[in-house]
Amino acid sequence: MKKIFCLLLTIVLFLPIFNVSAENEGTGFGKNAKSAILIEASTGEIIFEKNAHEKLVPASMTKMMSMLLVIESIEKGIISWDEMVTVSANASGMGGSQILLETNEKMSVSDLFKGVAIASGNDAIVALAEKIAGTEELFVNMMNARAKELGLENTNFKNSHGLSEANHYSSSYDMVMIAKELVKHKKVLEYTSIYEDYLRQNTDRKVWLVNTNKVVP
Repeated sequence: MKKIFCLLLTIVLFLPIFNVSAENEGTGFGKNAKSAILIEASTGEIIFEKNAHEKLVPASMTKMMSMLLVIESIEKGIISWDEMVTVSANASGMGGSQILLETNEKMSVSDLFKGVAIASGNDAIVALAEKIAGTEELFVNMMNARAKELGLENTNFKNSHGLSEANHYSSSYDMVMIAKELVKHKKVLEYTSIYEDYLRQNTDRKVWLVNTNKVVP
């Protein structure tokens, strides 16, 4: 049950398009979901599914794949948690959810990752993507290559953050497979389980991060 909870916790964080729930007679769980899936994380056994392979817009759940690549890059020694990242104009100019990065600002990989895990910061994930691959476009190529490695047949990424773009899609099955891979890295749960925190503490540009996942105590 703990592994199932961790998997759900990771997915719920990203304001999912896909409603992950268990079908229980009389409760109506999954009734109004366009697509849904629930698996047992350790075995991959599908407990409940509904249109699980339908291609839909993944929105910020896209960041699960981005976070997976960040974690894997850290484990490979490509970047480190305390390494500083210089924010580009491209990253700072991102719309949607953000941590209000400024061009040429320097922030650690750890703080940027925190901004993604807690606040789903589009600017933060683009800054990390550019740090790892040089450009976001090259990072997206890495995302799609990793999706193929995982055997995902209904996923194609066009960006690292999930803002709407033509031919950017995934399925609830593919997303839960990404989540299953992501939670193998226990470090990510240290970040996603934070309810609130601050960036730029003790400065006049302090940013308060509050987790939108109400499951987090």
